[in-house]
Amino acid sequence: MNQKDIIMKSQQELTEVLNKAAEEDNLVGTNIRNEEKLVEETFERNDGIFRMFPSFVPRRFGKAGKRLKLHPDDYFVFGMHRGSITERWFSSTIAAQNGKEAKADEGLSYVSVGFDTDDKFSLKYAVEVLQDKLVGQELWNEYNGWPMYSKFFDNLNPLFHHLHLGFEDAAKVGKLGKPEAYFFPPQLNNHFGESGYTYFGFDPDTDPEEVKERIRKFATDDTRITELSRAYRIELGTGWYTAPGVIHAPASVLTYEPQWNSDVNSVFENTVSGEIYPPEMLDEELPEDQQGNIDAVFDLLDWEKNVDPHYKASNFRPPITETDTDAYKQEWITYGNEYFSAKQLTVYPGQTVTISDGAAYGCIVIQGYGQFGNYKAESPTLLRFGQQSSDEFFVSHDKATTGVEITNNSDVEPLVILKHFGPNCPNVPKV
Repeated sequence: MNQKDIIMKSQQELTEVLNKAAEEDNLVGTNIRNEEKLVEETFERNDGIFRMFPSFVPRRFGKAGKRLKLHPDDYFVFGMHRGSITERWFSSTIAAQNGKEAKADEGLSYVSVGFDTDDKFSLKYAVEVLQDKLVGQELWNEYNGWPMYSKFFDNLNPLFHHLHLGFEDAAKVGKLGKPEAYFFPPQLNNHFGESGYTYFGFDPDTDPEEVKERIRKFATDDTRITELSRAYRIELGTGWYTAPGVIHAPASVLTYEPQWNSDVNSVFENTVSGEIYPPEMLDEELPEDQQGNIDAVFDLLDWEKNVDPHYKASNFRPPITETDTDAYKQEWITYGNEYFSAKQLTVYPGQTVTISDGAAYGCIVIQGYGQFGNYKAESPTLLRFGQQSSDEFFVSHDKATTGVEITNNSDVEPLVILKHFGPNCPNVPKV
C-alpha cells in the first residue's frame, strides 16, 4: 500500500475504534459533537481558523519535566498505573499508541466550539467534513487528510535510545514511517532536566556486530548502547532533523516536535535513569514472524545515516530568517526535509501584522498575548486538565494564503508563535 492507502485505512480503523469507545465511555474528550453542520458553522464564524482544545498525553515511561504549564496536581490524572503526562499534542488526527489500557482518543486533537460551551469536535472529523477547504487541494489529493502533527515532549530524564521505522518497514505492519524534527524554545526551558544533550547515531567506527551483540541481551542485561553513540549538547533556540531509521536518545529538554502521522518505534536501550523497559519494546513493530530476529531488528537502522561522520552538518537546524521588519520577525526552525516544516513568528510589542504562509498550519502561542484572527490569543500561565485555552489554533489553507491578522497587545513583551506545516509549504529552505 502507498501512503495514501495506509492513511485512509488507518483513519477508517480509528473511526471504528472511536465509535466503539464512545459507546463504552472510553474517551478522554467530553461533550463531543461530531456534527457536519456544527463543523461548518464554527469554520465560517471564525473565518477559517479553529481554536483547539489542549491534548495532554501520558506515557508509561519517563518522568514529567513539568514544563507543560499543566497544574502540578494533574500530571497523574490518567492514573498512577498509566504514568505521568509528559507530552502535549498539536494538530493531531491520530491517536497515541499507548497500550491496551489507553483511552481511544489519547493524543487526538479537538476543536473548541466556543468559550460559552464545552462542546467540541475532533480535528480528524473536521478534515473529513471540510476536506480541501481545510487542508488545501494538494494535501487532500495526495493524502486524503492532514499528514503530520506536532507535540511538546517534556521529560525530566533522558529518553531511551530508539529509532522510528522507515516507510518500507512500517508498511509491513500497515503503518507509516516517522521522520521528526526538534526545536528547543527558551520560553519553556527554565531548566534542562537531568540530561541537556541528545544522542544521535553511532560513532563512525562502530561495527554492526557490536550493535547486534548489545541488543541480543536486551532481556537479560543492560545493553549499554550509549557506549557506541554520540551526544550533542542542546542549544536553546535551535533544532535538529531526525530521519527514520536513525537511533537517538532525546535530551530532558522540553522539545517542540513536528513529525509525520505515526507513533512507531523500536527501543534499543533497556534501562535509563533507573527505569527498566520490557523486551517487547525492541521488536513489537516487526511482523510477527520476524519478532525475536535480531538481524531483522538491526535492519530497521539506516546504517549509513547512523554512522555519518558529518551528522551535525546534515541534521542540525539553526534558525533561518524568512522575514525581518520593524513589526515582526519570522524564522524557519524546521526545514531541509520533504515531509514537514515549521516557523517561529515573533510580533513585536504593540504591532499589528498580516502574515501569509501559503499552506494550512497548526500553531501554538508560547509567549505573550494579543489577537489571532477573530480570537484572543495568549500563552497560559497554568492550565487545569480539561480546561479550554486560547493558545493553540489551526489555520485553513485559504486563510493562511490570504493572511492572518495578528496583534500583540503588550507594550513590553513579544508575542511568539510556533507554526507547523505539512509537506506543501512553499519556499522551505534546503540544507
